[in-house]
Amino acid sequence: MHQTHLGGRSFSAAGAVGGGASFEPFVGSRVGSPIPDTNGLGWPGKGTLARINSTPAETLAREQKLADAVRTLLECIGEDPDREGLKKTPERYAKALLWMTKGYAERLPDVIGNAIFAEDHEEMVIVRDIDVYSLCEHHMVPFVGKVSSEADVVSIGYIPNKFVLGLSKLARIAETFSRRLQVQERLTKQIAMAIDEAIRPMGVAVVIEATHQCMTMRGVQKPGAATITSAMLGAFRRSDKTRAEFLSLIRSQRAT
Repeated sequence: MHQTHLGGRSFSAAGAVGGGASFEPFVGSRVGSPIPDTNGLGWPGKGTLARINSTPAETLAREQKLADAVRTLLECIGEDPDREGLKKTPERYAKALLWMTKGYAERLPDVIGNAIFAEDHEEMVIVRDIDVYSLCEHHMVPFVGKVSSEADVVSIGYIPNKFVLGLSKLARIAETFSRRLQVQERLTKQIAMAIDEAIRPMGVAVVIEATHQCMTMRGVQKPGAATITSAMLGAFRRSDKTRAEFLSLIRSQRAT
């Protein structure tokens, strides 16, 4: 059993290959780390620690403060927050917004847990068409998916380097970063760099395809316009052939 670290917190990499697999512990606070914090939060915002360390009383106070702000918002747009249909809206929206941004309250070590396994598999591992939901940080309206559902669609691939990550954890990492105020470009990079930081694979590739409500319901009002972003690290960035194989696999049979 091998121990590894994220943000100074350790967890295990199980099933050592031939009893001799080695793994350099990763620590989010090391120089040049793509996860520059010692709490395993991954690109924390100014208020992230305050939220994640809140007591139950502080959490309730935060929710009430947000509800009061929503009440003010309703008044500012010309509504009556005391009318029947809106009486509970501030509290409902406060709870909904905190849930939609729950990624701020999740630590990556807790997301990954003990799901790093020693394994000699050296071929590409891909999980595609992961549905995630996010909010644009510019207008706080949703990213809405383009390909197979009403969600953003994320495809993730990596080439192991003696260690693999539990498949569900790829989706969980994507979920953690998407449940924050985001821009699609940064979300794509954060998912890739978090996986790279966690298991040091030979390469990581992430592609996201989505439509943005800030382009469809306001502004230029262009429904159906899709935004595609990619992040290619390691072998996927260096090798045209490797990158092409990944892109071919995530597109295969999608029409069916």
